[in-house]
Amino acid sequence: MGIVIKQSFKNTLSTYIGFGIGAINALFLYTNFLTDDYYGLVAFVLSAANIMLPFMAFGVQNALIKFYSTFKTKNSLNSFLTLMLFLPLVFIIPTGLIGVFGYDFIASLLSDKNPLVYDYLWHIYITAIAMAYFEIFFAWSKVQMKTVFGNIMREIFHRFCIMILLCSVYMNWITVEAFITGVVAVYVIRMLIMKIYAYVLKFPVIKFNKIENTSSILKYSFLIIIAGSIAMVILDLDKFMIGQYLEIENVAYYSVAIFIATVISVPQRSMHQIMMPITAKFLNDNRKEELLSLYQKSSLSLLIISGLIFLLIVLNINMLYQLLPEKFTGGLFVVFIVGLAKLYDNMMGNNNAILFNSDYYRVVLFFGVLLAILAVILNMIFIPLYGINGSALATFMAIVIYNTLKLVFVKLKLNMQPFGLATFKVLLLLVVLGFGFYYIEFPFHPIINIAIKSILVSLIYLVAVYKFSLSEDINEQLKKYLHFL
Repeated sequence: MGIVIKQSFKNTLSTYIGFGIGAINALFLYTNFLTDDYYGLVAFVLSAANIMLPFMAFGVQNALIKFYSTFKTKNSLNSFLTLMLFLPLVFIIPTGLIGVFGYDFIASLLSDKNPLVYDYLWHIYITAIAMAYFEIFFAWSKVQMKTVFGNIMREIFHRFCIMILLCSVYMNWITVEAFITGVVAVYVIRMLIMKIYAYVLKFPVIKFNKIENTSSILKYSFLIIIAGSIAMVILDLDKFMIGQYLEIENVAYYSVAIFIATVISVPQRSMHQIMMPITAKFLNDNRKEELLSLYQKSSLSLLIISGLIFLLIVLNINMLYQLLPEKFTGGLFVVFIVGLAKLYDNMMGNNNAILFNSDYYRVVLFFGVLLAILAVILNMIFIPLYGINGSALATFMAIVIYNTLKLVFVKLKLNMQPFGLATFKVLLLLVVLGFGFYYIEFPFHPIINIAIKSILVSLIYLVAVYKFSLSEDINEQLKKYLHFL
């Protein structure tokens, strides 16, 4: 776990910096510098682009990681990388042609509830391409065991640039329409920078030689289109469907709540970057003992770290909402229920990496299709009944069912499961501290209140984790930190 912990720490740090900037954007700048409908429009455009991303990438970002270590000669490796560069065009070009000839029909369909969407169809298309190729070039660097720079670009770069654009709107230097175009440009620039970095690590030599396992690669890429990015799609599908059922400003209110809850997934996102190529290598080399150890340790480490974050969010959410405009404070239930779903997601450890890189990857397609259908049906049922709370409930149910199916499948096929006695001790600690501190509020300004409670809870939590030796890896990091102090 050495390289995992080292790069995960750096990735976690950069991710939290990114989320800090994103928090300023989502909770304060967007809510004060843009009208609700334009904030909702930006969220809708980015959500729609995220939904298109796995199709635009054609599963290449996952295929590159799975198969890279199987190529042993330069010619075969270069031919493989060439295929990875050009394969997404199979979907991108036809989609663009459909957009050219069917723009009015598609735009009218998407803007039926909210006419503001009509003029921004091409913004969605270009953003989706930029996002897709960014993930491909990021995967290109991951297989070289380099994830830190890519994570900085993924988590910090675009949020910082968007902050500058939002301030430009406030200063009347640009119009809102120019701002939205600028957001698209930021994603394109981010992709180009990632491309340059990936090529510095491993410059491509274009080769069109025949690859022995081309059919397996294409089959994997095709199947992973849907299954490979389900976790990302599901949290954007709800925003998209809210835009179809409710007034578009509700997408803005929901986005604020989702942003807060998504902070819980930061450790998983950070660790996932380096766990993917390592898991693929363990599977390709048939190193089952190391794989089981990684599975269990990653699950426990992620539960401890994300559990603390979940605890701090739940205990401080009332104070946090006092800092926001009143119309954005209706998402308490959304934060809690989606936060629970993300906590369960973290407990899976490298479960996704195991499934995506094993011979059983096809089952992920089945689970992914089931999740997509389930999410759509649940959103259709609950959004009209409960509004944004209904969408959160639908997301929670879909994610829990999806993760449980994957957990059971890995246990049945590989005889591995990530949980142990320490898992239940951590959960018990979270429950005790949650009930013990939820109703305690200090008579200070919300920011001071949040700071005091967060420091107090964090100290008690970390001391308990350390004293009861719940995780060897976490204790090792705490010892290093204490020794440094």
